[in-house]
This record gives sequence, structure tokens and C-alpha cells, in this order.
Amino acid sequence: MEHLLLLHGALGASAQLMPLAEKFSDFFQVHTLNFYGHGGNRISDNPYSIHQFAADVLRFLDEKNIEKVSVFGYSMGGYVGMYIAKHHPDRINKVVTLATKYDWNEQIAAKEVLMLNPAKIEAKLPAFAQILNERFAPADWKIALQKTAEMMIALGADNTLKLIDYASVTTPALLLLGDRDKMVAVDETIAVFKALPNAQLCILPNTQHPIEQVDLTLLSTIILPFLTKK
Repeated sequence: MEHLLLLHGALGASAQLMPLAEKFSDFFQVHTLNFYGHGGNRISDNPYSIHQFAADVLRFLDEKNIEKVSVFGYSMGGYVGMYIAKHHPDRINKVVTLATKYDWNEQIAAKEVLMLNPAKIEAKLPAFAQILNERFAPADWKIALQKTAEMMIALGADNTLKLIDYASVTTPALLLLGDRDKMVAVDETIAVFKALPNAQLCILPNTQHPIEQVDLTLLSTIILPFLTKK
């Protein structure tokens, strides 16, 4: 069986993708991983970055002796998958992204960082604060929040993948976005779709950004034909 790797989003963990992994278990050897500083992994002084998370994936593939893999990436995970398709195309069969934010500048980053205030999250979203506490334990979720904010600011100052970069990504790609996603604009997704030489695009109906609110049956029904077509 071919290999499929599912990549979680910012402030996420591999456990969030296990229900989706079950949808593909009859067709692929499905793998998940927790990026550096996520899902209970130790948080050191190293910054969060797309480069770091891509290195996590490549190291995982080497450890598992996986020469080539298809990737599904949710949100930031999709950005990481696309980065690997750009810089290490020999390791990627196909790449699927869902709810991935491609367009970064200083204004966008500043807006996103405003939502990463731990005091406000504890005060206004205590249930989410508890989820983050459990998701990052034994590491401190507030440090993860800070490092995520710093990564976004760095992306805003110098977007790791610029629109011109996608022209050389020949890996077959499927870009998915929910029609009610408040973080990712349809226009930025279409711009990347048009820049990619071998891409498909699909807008999911009645779908918001959080992976927990995505209809996984619909999602897998759309993704599976793309991944299995020779």
C-alpha cells in the first residue's frame, strides 16, 4: 500500500486527524506526526517555523524508511506540505491542502496575532484554553502560543512561499477551502491554484475553518479519487 501522511495545523496535534485517518485506512498506510513543540513534544528555545516543521516531516520519513508519500495538510500543515513539494519534490507523490493560509504580510500577521493572547483566551474562551492545556501537556501551551505568534510575524515580514514560487511546484495538488472559512480568503486560494501548473480546486459547502467542524465523509469522498488516480 502507498503511504499517506496527515499533517495538523498551528496549535494543533496529530490526535485531531485520527478520525480522518480512519477514513483512509483501507486504502493507504496512514501516518500522523506531531510537529516540534506540539502534541506533548518538548518546547525548546528553537523557534516555530515552516522550515523546522518541514524538517520534522523529512526526518519522520527517513526514520520510517518511507521514500515517497502523499500528504494531506490541514491549515498550517498544508503550507508545510506545499513547502516540501516545492523544495523536496522527490519525497512527495501528491499534496492536498485544506484551509491553508497562503497569503501573509505584516497586516495579516498582526491581525492573526491579536487572537493569540493567552489572557484573553482564558477569559473569553476557557474551554479552548483547557483544550490547549491538555493538547500541549506537559509543555506550556502559553509558550506554544507565543512561538506561534512569532512565526506568524516572521511570515508576515517574509512569506516563506511567495506566489511566484508555486509556478515550479509540479507535484499534483488539490486545494480545498470551506466557503465559510473566516481565516482564509477564497481569492488567495484561487491565486495559488492558478499559479500551480498541476492543481485542482474545490470549495466545500457550509464549511468553516476548524477541522472539527468539517464533514469528514464529504472531505474523504473528495480527496480519495484524487489520491488514488494513477
